[in-house]
Amino acid sequence: MKIKSIFQNITIKRANLFTILFIFLLTMIFVTLLVDEMYKDYERALQQSSLVKSDTFSDSKKLEQNKKKLKALLVKTVLAIMTLSFILFGVFLGFNTLFNKLLQRDTQTFLDFFKKAVDHDEAINPNTIFFQDFKDMVGYANEMVSKINEQKKSLKELNLGLEERVKKKTAALLEINKNLEEEKTFSQDLLNAQKEFLRYTVHETNTPLSVILTSIELYLMKHPKDRQLSKIEAAVKNIFSIYDDLSYLVKKDQIEYKKTVINLNNFLNSRIDFFTEVAEFSKIHFNFISPDEELYIYFNETKLQRVVDNTLTNAIKYTLPGENVYIKLVKVGAYVEFIVSSRSKIIKDTDKVFEAYYREEKSRDGFGLGLGLVKSICEEENIEVSVTSSDKLTTFSYKFKIMGD
Repeated sequence: MKIKSIFQNITIKRANLFTILFIFLLTMIFVTLLVDEMYKDYERALQQSSLVKSDTFSDSKKLEQNKKKLKALLVKTVLAIMTLSFILFGVFLGFNTLFNKLLQRDTQTFLDFFKKAVDHDEAINPNTIFFQDFKDMVGYANEMVSKINEQKKSLKELNLGLEERVKKKTAALLEINKNLEEEKTFSQDLLNAQKEFLRYTVHETNTPLSVILTSIELYLMKHPKDRQLSKIEAAVKNIFSIYDDLSYLVKKDQIEYKKTVINLNNFLNSRIDFFTEVAEFSKIHFNFISPDEELYIYFNETKLQRVVDNTLTNAIKYTLPGENVYIKLVKVGAYVEFIVSSRSKIIKDTDKVFEAYYREEKSRDGFGLGLGLVKSICEEENIEVSVTSSDKLTTFSYKFKIMGD
C-alpha cells in the first residue's frame, strides 16, 4: 500500500532518478556476473595446467610464468570490461539526462501555462517545444485558450447587456411601484371616503325612516289601511332591512357585538310580523311552524337579525306568487335548525348563492350583498349552513347551538 502511494505521487525527476539507479544496478550485476564467469574459467585453466606432469625444473618454472601471465591477462580483461561498462553507462546517462531535461522543459512549459491560465490568456509558442507529442498538445491547449477567451468576451458582453437591462427593469419597476403606491393611497383615500359617506348616509337615513314608520303606525290608528299605504309600508320596511345591512357592514369592524340569551321562538315571531306586510304585498304568505318548547340560544341579536332578515327577504323576493314560505324551528340533539322553505325557481349553483354580488337572476333588484353577509356571520359564529333546491322546494337551513345543552 505504501509503495502504491509512492508511485501515485511520483514526479518526472524522481522517475528519472529511479531509472538511472535501476540501470546502474543492472550494469553492476552484469559486470559482476561476467567477472565471476571469467574467474571461474581462470581457475579451470589453472587446474588443467597443474595436472600436466613435468619432471624438469625448466618446465616447472615455465608453468609458473604462464600462471602469472594468465592472471595479469585476467586483471586487464576485467578492468577493460568494467571500464567499457562505465563508459557505456556514462553515455547512456548523458543521453538520458539530455532527453530528460528536454522533457522536463516541455512539461514545465505546460505547468507554467496552466498556472497562468487562471489569470492570463497567453498561448504557448510551439517553437519552444522539442517533442512532437507535446507540440500536438500545444495546438489543443491554444485552441482551448482561444475558445475560453471567446466565451469570456461573450459572457462579458452578455453581463454588460444584462446589467443594462436590469437597470432599465429596475427603473421601470421603481416607476411602477411609485405609481402603485400612489394608486394604493388614492384607493385607500377613496375607500375611507366611501366608508365615511356610508357611515354618514346610514346615520342620516335612520331618522327619516323611523319618522315614516311611526307616521304610518299613527295614521293606521285613525284610518283604515289601503293598498297605497301598504305599498309605502312594504317599501319602507325593505329600505329598513337594507339600512340594517349597511349599518352592520359599516360598524362590524369598529364595535364588539356582544352575545346575549335570545328566545329564538319570540325573535322569529317578531321578525315575521315585521315582514308580513312586505310578503303579503308580494302575494306571499308566511307559515311559521313553532315548536312546543321554548328554545334559547346564546347569540348576538344584531347578527341574528341579519341572518333571519336576509333569509326572509330573499324568500320573499324569489318565492313564486301565491305560494307559502314555511318557517320552522326543529330541535336536533344539542342544536336547533332554523329552516326556511318555499317553492321558487331552481337555484342552479347552490355553492355560489352565498357569494357577495352573485345573483342568478340579473333582472332582480339588489346587489347580492345580503346572503354574502349571512355567510360571513355564519363562518364567524360556526353556524352550519345548507341549501337545497329542486323544482318542488328550495330550502335554506341554519344550525344553532342550543343554550344549556
